[in-house]
Amino acid sequence: MTDTMHASKQELMATAETKMLTEVTTGSWTLRQKIALTCRALSDAGHDSGLAGQISARGGQPGTFVTQRLGLGFDEITEDNLLLVNEDLEVLDGEGMPNPANRFHSWIYRARPDVNCIVHTHPLHATALSMLEIPLVVSQMDIAPLYDDCAFLADWPGVPVGNEEGEIISAALGDKRAILLAHHGQLVVGNTVEEACSLGHLIERAARLQLLAMAAGDIKPLPPRLAKEAHDWTLTPRRSEANFAYYARRALRNHPDTLTN
Repeated sequence: MTDTMHASKQELMATAETKMLTEVTTGSWTLRQKIALTCRALSDAGHDSGLAGQISARGGQPGTFVTQRLGLGFDEITEDNLLLVNEDLEVLDGEGMPNPANRFHSWIYRARPDVNCIVHTHPLHATALSMLEIPLVVSQMDIAPLYDDCAFLADWPGVPVGNEEGEIISAALGDKRAILLAHHGQLVVGNTVEEACSLGHLIERAARLQLLAMAAGDIKPLPPRLAKEAHDWTLTPRRSEANFAYYARRALRNHPDTLTN
């Protein structure tokens, strides 16, 4: 019998990461299916705000991305009613038009080659926090993936349908995975749809926790070394895939019409 009771934390973490690759169940969905499932999952999690917000993912060709049609809420998105557009928001495949605010997605994709998915929503708690003009504070283990990884745009640039807003938001995001937009909402990016979906859930939870903690007292900071360790541990690709698979299964139970194939 192997005795792990004297193994180091680093050894145990490495062993667990290796096992996750073969033991943790994930799903097998197309890009469009992942986007549709993300829309439904985030809608159920309180990210719906009428027709506000956009979720997109890079298309197969450079300078293209897939996103939802203007006029449909997140709870109405299926794999078949998504649009493929170019940087100028011209529709290459599908019917209808994208949200004009998708323009700043083009700027982010240009600035960040590592980003393959963008989730921008106006959920209740993140939006409420944005009204206070204070940054997101990450001070709890579950939301460690956002530790030192969430930027803050303190000045509202107005409705983000112009190129200037695209420049401002992409510059403020920098190399982070998330940003809180004052008087606006939240935006997260991921190397995969799975990662972005997971972070979208987390940033709303983080904002809710922050508002609750602020109402009770002063928020105490996490120890930086341990917070960085937790950030890296919880942001492995396999964890994002497992998280997404859970959100997708739950969305499919609630919305079996999301997938048509």
